[in-house]
Amino acid sequence: MWVTADGGIRQELRADGRYDEARGNRPSAYTGRYTVTGNRLHYVDDSGFTATGEVREGVLYHEHLVLRREEERRI
Repeated sequence: MWVTADGGIRQELRADGRYDEARGNRPSAYTGRYTVTGNRLHYVDDSGFTATGEVREGVLYHEHLVLRREEERRI
């Protein structure tokens, strides 16, 4: 799970090549598929628009967003 600093945007990049992005109170605001080439990501939303991202030094830069991995929480 990748999350913006304020927690307002949460992006799950699943192992099956699908992504699910929540925005605020809107779960699954954007869904689609993604591919990875090196450190670059290419997104194709289910509605048809495309976007790109890049992972640099453990940070995901997705268009205008900056996301970091959510820390694992142990019970």
